[in-house]
Amino acid sequence: MELGGGAPGPGRPVLEQEGIQVLQQSVGWLLASYGWYILFGCVAVYLVVQKLAEKMRGQRRNRPNAAGAPLEPDVVVRQQEALAAARFRMQEELNEQAEKYKEKQRQLEEEKRRQKIAIWESMQEGKSYKGNLKLNQQEIESTASASSTVPKPKPNKKPLRGGYNPLSGEGGGTCAWRPGRRGGPSSSG
Repeated sequence: MELGGGAPGPGRPVLEQEGIQVLQQSVGWLLASYGWYILFGCVAVYLVVQKLAEKMRGQRRNRPNAAGAPLEPDVVVRQQEALAAARFRMQEELNEQAEKYKEKQRQLEEEKRRQKIAIWESMQEGKSYKGNLKLNQQEIESTASASSTVPKPKPNKKPLRGGYNPLSGEGGGTCAWRPGRRGGPSSSG
């Protein structure tokens, strides 16, 4: 088989011979012009692939359970015991928080019950219970705020105008709201 251009052989058509010659010329020109760059590029790609393969092998060795490697039974038992101990500690903390919350709720209910009893007794004696109510509420808030933030007291504000409702058209001012006309054609005839 001839690599160089020559007379077409008996079994090859002329078009195929010309195609092979064009291919040889273009590949030859490409290698002549960029051959060293192509060679260095291939070497660089080969080295990068080797480095990556080395790192992957190192990571697989560091992980004992990576490729289905059998684990030692004592390691598995220790991990399960540590997990169970951590769960137990977390459950104990949760139980403690729940007990504290229940105790706090009981105290609040007891304070409310005492307040209701005090109101009832003051009503039986014929006294006003509103003053006692405010004092008892302040006591409850002070005991409750010891464990949480202190809310600011709200000042009693008077309305700007007594009984003014802008939608009613009564009250004060010359402005009054009136509903607009309903749209649509006027009915005539």
